[in-house]
Amino acid sequence: MGFLHTEHDGLIEQLSVDVDPRGNVEAGEFATSAPGVFAAGDARRGQSLVVWAISEGRKAARAADAYLAGLGEEPGEDPVGALLSA
Repeated sequence: MGFLHTEHDGLIEQLSVDVDPRGNVEAGEFATSAPGVFAAGDARRGQSLVVWAISEGRKAARAADAYLAGLGEEPGEDPVGALLSA
């Protein structure tokens, strides 16, 4: 049958990440329904060309960077520690 969608067993299920009707991870601007979890490429849009996966990976990295930068707004706050405790 080929590629249908990302496997849901494992992280997607454990993190309770929302999926769309086709079974792909719902991640509008790369952020998923789980705080601090981002998706790109085949996981988000389904099977596609590798150039799309590379492009989306770069955009997802920018989105994750902006998310982490926003967590460290308080003086002395550790953004990674805040993410892990969320």
